[in-house]
Amino acid sequence: MLLVALSAIIIPFIMLVILKMPAAKGMGVSAIIVILFAFTTWGMEGQVILSSIFQGGHKTLTILWILFGALILLNTLRNTGAITRINEGFQFISGDMRVQAIIVAFLFGSLIEGAAGFGTPAMVTGPLMIALGFRPIAAATIALIADSTSVSFGAVGTPIAVGLSNIPDASVPFFHEIAKQITFLDLFAGTFLPFILIVILTSYFGKGKGIKDALPMLPWTLFIGITYTASAYLYAMLFGHEFVSILSALTGLLIAAITAKKGWLLPKTEWKEAMQDGFKIDTQKSNMGLIKAWSPYLIVVVLLLLTRIVPWLTNFAKTAVDLSWNSIFGIDAINSSWQFLYSPGTILIVSAIFAFLVQRKSMKTFTKAAKESLSSMKMTSIALIATLAMVQVFSNSGLNTSDLISMPQYIAESFANNLGSIWIFVAPFLGELGAFITGSATVSTLTFSPIQYNVASQIGLDHNIVLATQVMGGAAGNMICVHNVVAASAVVGLAGKEGEIIRKTLIPATIYGLLIGIAGFLALNVF
Repeated sequence: MLLVALSAIIIPFIMLVILKMPAAKGMGVSAIIVILFAFTTWGMEGQVILSSIFQGGHKTLTILWILFGALILLNTLRNTGAITRINEGFQFISGDMRVQAIIVAFLFGSLIEGAAGFGTPAMVTGPLMIALGFRPIAAATIALIADSTSVSFGAVGTPIAVGLSNIPDASVPFFHEIAKQITFLDLFAGTFLPFILIVILTSYFGKGKGIKDALPMLPWTLFIGITYTASAYLYAMLFGHEFVSILSALTGLLIAAITAKKGWLLPKTEWKEAMQDGFKIDTQKSNMGLIKAWSPYLIVVVLLLLTRIVPWLTNFAKTAVDLSWNSIFGIDAINSSWQFLYSPGTILIVSAIFAFLVQRKSMKTFTKAAKESLSSMKMTSIALIATLAMVQVFSNSGLNTSDLISMPQYIAESFANNLGSIWIFVAPFLGELGAFITGSATVSTLTFSPIQYNVASQIGLDHNIVLATQVMGGAAGNMICVHNVVAASAVVGLAGKEGEIIRKTLIPATIYGLLIGIAGFLALNVF
């Protein structure tokens, strides 16, 4: 039974990573096999399976809407010339692609994560790096790896507030304690992520020198890493869980921009080996102001924050245009929410409209961007429909006639029964598995946190430390979860290369999981 439960992990891994199938085909095959297992072995009724498949289809629309928003904003800014001016700004700070990867993917991505969540950062930062000259596969890989540490707090603390909402002690003070614990553990784990990011960049996308090109960046990346994680710890202590990612990202961006511009702790030679073949940096000076060029992205952050922290605006955004589908085909437990105005996709599209207006371009700029965006999403739609259909059947497998617990719970309880003695090292990887399958750090924690809590009680571990490693593991799983990879691939024009990207992101996801486990072990036994 355990192998059947694990089929939603094993089969996609075989199809995408080992057999190197494009996601549209590999996830289609995976979905069919998992659904057959759900029907024949797990005892799910046809109506429940059908409802789950349509639930997956509805959720696919919500992700495609965000993807469309990210693409249309980027294409609009390309057509207005704003991207050229943004690139000039980055070149002014540093022409080194290693530095640009940290500033754009890790720090700006963390800012977008803190405001939006939902896998949005990789869809925004990947195309930005393409515009800077990064090869598409480098841009997608780095964007996915970078969108991890900040995911523990997601959109204004959602992975904690929602993910841990079914724990007996759930309350705002409890969430604040978990936030402190996460940021404390990340002093020993997340601090190293910027350097890991650079090692992956130079090893896979350089000219054969690998870690030799990463080592000169060690002082600066550790400094930026500790700046981010130490400020996160401070903000968690002062303000709780909601704004950790946003405030830490802003702090990191300020420090990174100043130190990179002055060349502090950085090598003197610029590294540009991840550059696209034939890419030429535009030397003609743009006449657009930097603030005007960046203003659409600033609008994205402001609108995301306002719709999430201003109560009346939050209520309006969630209720004015509600495209949610509840009790799908009469199954009360199967629902899919889509608050249209609250979606990051809508906000990205509003920002694209704002862009061509404030940058004084014609409506054709926007319509051309819309056509370009739609034409690049066809294969992605197929891959996402198959992925989300499989995910929802897997998640809803507790609705069966065989009196079996759901597949995710079965996996977690099997692991707990056999690996309890080393649980602090297992806990983050359970979080990663949850995110890999469901595509959401929040859903991973919502699903597995009760099991993590019970295991901690049974073997006498500190609940807060174990739950913190679950949340952090879910965040690390963002690097490898299939629908994030599919979306990140699509937005840089690499549909069909998902398996190749997962093979690259799997290494840092594993390393980060190990670092979380070690940090948890030290917290339990030393501090």
